[in-house]
Amino acid sequence: MKYLSGLSILIASFVQVANAEIIYDESRQRNIPVAVTYPVDKSACSIESKCPVAFLSAGYGISHLQYTFLANELNQLGYLTVAIGHELPSDPPLSVTGNLFDTRSENWRRGANTLDFLKIKLSKRLTSYDFENLLLVGHSNGGDISAWLGNENKDYIKNIITLDHRRVPLPRNPSMAILSIRASDYQADKGVLPSEREQLTQGSCIVKIPESRHNDIADFGPQWLKSTIVSLVRNHLNGQPCSALK
Repeated sequence: MKYLSGLSILIASFVQVANAEIIYDESRQRNIPVAVTYPVDKSACSIESKCPVAFLSAGYGISHLQYTFLANELNQLGYLTVAIGHELPSDPPLSVTGNLFDTRSENWRRGANTLDFLKIKLSKRLTSYDFENLLLVGHSNGGDISAWLGNENKDYIKNIITLDHRRVPLPRNPSMAILSIRASDYQADKGVLPSEREQLTQGSCIVKIPESRHNDIADFGPQWLKSTIVSLVRNHLNGQPCSALK
């Protein structure tokens, strides 16, 4: 039984890595690591009936291949999922001093440009999937990148889910569904999260998970935390109101 369990883990890991590739952005001379995983029922996706798409942005210093617990759930829900590694060895390190909003803006802008590029590039190749109604999901710095692009008011962004991002204000846009799942060990910067009043008037939702840690939101985190996040994401995408999520 131990052998079978280990084999299952190995196979699951191989499937994820097998979908890994590098997409070259010629305009910026930039190699972008991605891992594309498909809906469980790919046969339901066609040009006439396109399946939804989620862009999953990794946290800083964490591999984009370390969020399979989320990618798998999104695939179960019918999404094509594109996990994206934003930082390259040639990039400057993320600033840890000064006014972090100012000193990290270059990183977030670069990441937003990457998401925009991938939307255009992949939509030409994956024609059975709906890139005009994107879901952006991001952990930590990946959530900041997602929020940054969301604030550019791109018509193709319909939903944003952040996992304990802390620096970039979430869009205040009632036409965009927004869920921010919060860990318990750090606070977001002032103005990043919508107030209770804004949540009511704009339809956004903030949910804090008690006794959870920012750095545990990845495949290597505790199972109870991953299960809680998956449940929140599933219920949000299935249309449950914020009151039910909390």
